[in-house]
Amino acid sequence: MDETEFWELVDATREGAEGDPEEQADLLVDRLLQLDPDMVLDFARHFEARYNRAYTWDLWGAAWVLLDGASDDAFDFFRCWLIGQGREVYEGAVHQPDTLADLLADFDEEIDGDGEELGYAADEAYEQLTGTVAPDLGIPPAPSEPEGAPLDFENERVLAQRYPKLWDRFRD
Repeated sequence: MDETEFWELVDATREGAEGDPEEQADLLVDRLLQLDPDMVLDFARHFEARYNRAYTWDLWGAAWVLLDGASDDAFDFFRCWLIGQGREVYEGAVHQPDTLADLLADFDEEIDGDGEELGYAADEAYEQLTGTVAPDLGIPPAPSEPEGAPLDFENERVLAQRYPKLWDRFRD
């Protein structure tokens, strides 16, 4: 599976789920079950690489603004959700997190921002296909600390200055 096929699966399932991340995860498992186990592992590698790439303080700050706070787990689930939003939103957010204000049509804290189940979709499909747990993917693990300079999430003035578009759209 190449990068284009990866993003096509993400897009097709997001559209089919009408933006609901839990439904998207279910649809993704269904689609992955139509592939052979090696392709499912390829999908998992693409997902994990993007998940690790999104482990930055800058992106965590954007998640903090959108979610009105983001614990370690909440940020993990946010990164899964971000991948589920597709290539344009993901790449834009990784390069410049404040652009999420322009890239997101809307954002509902009750539904959006939590893609935990998306993070398990490939593992679930692989286990259903093979009856075994997925092997190690053979990609470097995420760093122990997010990349970049830490932010003071409790200082709203700092967040408003760092993410002016997100702050204006989602917090004012």
